[in-house]
Amino acid sequence: MTADGRPEPDRALYTISVAAELAGISPQSLRLYEQRGLLNPARTGGGTRLYSDNDIARLRRIGSLAEEGVNLAGISRILDLQEENTRLRSAGAEEG
Repeated sequence: MTADGRPEPDRALYTISVAAELAGISPQSLRLYEQRGLLNPARTGGGTRLYSDNDIARLRRIGSLAEEGVNLAGISRILDLQEENTRLRSAGAEEG
């Protein structure tokens, strides 16, 4: 739990139907995004997908890019570059 009593943002809590509703997309789209490697939800021992708040934020970003007309390959590249940028900034902040 965070200091304000909320679950950690990377804690997998939501089923696919809840995640889809929170992100404003269909469960079929979530499955497609997972197949294309855009998202990697946690799974229970029985194989049920569980999504975290971070996953929901990523799904919203994917949906936003898709609405702008970016194809899935482009979305994948954009997300990879954003993650690399964040990693580099964090590494720079630690050095400075």
